[in-house]
Amino acid sequence: MSVESVVQAVYLVAAVLFVLSLAGLSKQETARRGVLLGMTGMALALVATVALALDRSERPVGVTAALILFVLLVGAAVGTWRARTVEMTQMPELIALLHSFVGAAAVLVGFGSYLTDPVSSGASGGADGAGETIHLVEVFLGVLIGAVTFTGSVVAFGKLSARLRSSPLLLPGRNWLNLAALVACGGLLWWFLTAGESGLVPLLLMTLVALALGWHLVAAIGGGDMPVVVSMLNSYSGWAAAAAGFMLGNDLLIITGALVGSSGAILSYLMCRAMNRSFVSVILGGFGAGTSAVAQGLPAEQGTYRETTALEVADRLTAARSVIVVPGYGMAVAKAQYPVADLVSRLTARGTTVRFGIHPVAGRLPGHMNVLLAEAKVPYDQVLGMDEINDDFGETDVVLVIGANDTVNPAAQDDPASPIAGMPVLEVWQAREVVVFKRSMATGYAGVQNPLFFRENTAMLFGDAKDQVELIVQAL
Repeated sequence: MSVESVVQAVYLVAAVLFVLSLAGLSKQETARRGVLLGMTGMALALVATVALALDRSERPVGVTAALILFVLLVGAAVGTWRARTVEMTQMPELIALLHSFVGAAAVLVGFGSYLTDPVSSGASGGADGAGETIHLVEVFLGVLIGAVTFTGSVVAFGKLSARLRSSPLLLPGRNWLNLAALVACGGLLWWFLTAGESGLVPLLLMTLVALALGWHLVAAIGGGDMPVVVSMLNSYSGWAAAAAGFMLGNDLLIITGALVGSSGAILSYLMCRAMNRSFVSVILGGFGAGTSAVAQGLPAEQGTYRETTALEVADRLTAARSVIVVPGYGMAVAKAQYPVADLVSRLTARGTTVRFGIHPVAGRLPGHMNVLLAEAKVPYDQVLGMDEINDDFGETDVVLVIGANDTVNPAAQDDPASPIAGMPVLEVWQAREVVVFKRSMATGYAGVQNPLFFRENTAMLFGDAKDQVELIVQAL
């Protein structure tokens, strides 16, 4: 049996493992198994790819093996270092940055494929001409998608890490600029297909246009839509990988890219539905620009708020029979998940019914809060999604809103003029008492004021969430 036959068989096994990995990741109880299956599939894919590269190498096997080993060691060292040092609050921007690597790889593969496999012209008829045309289209689309993914991911990284402003960049006629860039790419594709040996010029011009398009697409999207942007870029990176697979003739890369691209697209759709936003409106951008009360010159506050203390919250929790905890990005920033888990375990031991309510776009990354709670070893059966728990707030004694803001904003239902109008939110205000943990009265990431803070049944607990929860635990 030839090396190539064995490699194709291993690729098939790896592809099945990737599918099973995605299936496992669909539930918290099986997520760990899904991750292990994905790691196993990737290890098999790497081994098979290295074996195929050594078999096809025109250089001495030792030289090729040394080069491959070198890049593997560099990549493994950097990856291990980042995995061990990255904070959970930095995970969204890290993922955006990793997406940029996929986009850059697709661009480099496209240029490498074109330069090492030159074609005379896609316009020469017959089967050879059709094959050349298909190859050129694969190269062009691969570079286009990769370039858009690269700069878009870099901008998303900058916004999520606060290196760039989260507010959208609203250039005059921005949608027409995007359309003009796409039309220009279409014209450059025709030039590229008919340019023959001088096709490198339109390919380079298209790359510059695509880089600018990717930058502008994400720069025009406001911070309130960043969770959707992360999943959208995940989809883009998948299609970029699939395009690279076509250029390299690698079936596994095509399958893997298609899995990532389609799952990212599905996740983007689910995130948009959770925010009552269409995917097109997210792409067109602008959410969060001048929409807050502060930006419009209106009063920042909508009444008076009531402040409380950790001791008073402890008294409320002691008397409560049912408690719901609603976490948000502020909990991640304060690293409060561990004392929160301790608080929940103590209340549960006292006979109090305690659950968590998770909004689909809580935090800056899909599933961000679920990962934090799993990290703190909160039982899975206590963590419920918005649709599962929203009807229970009316029968709840105390709700603890820890670092959440936009996802618990009643203006989404009460104010048709609000920029988040129609967005499904956790209806925490239905509970008997609500305690909101915040550092200040500042607006959330979307820049929208929250009337919840000024309701009669709401009390504000200011300060670092971790410190305040630890004081509550001590009081209990």
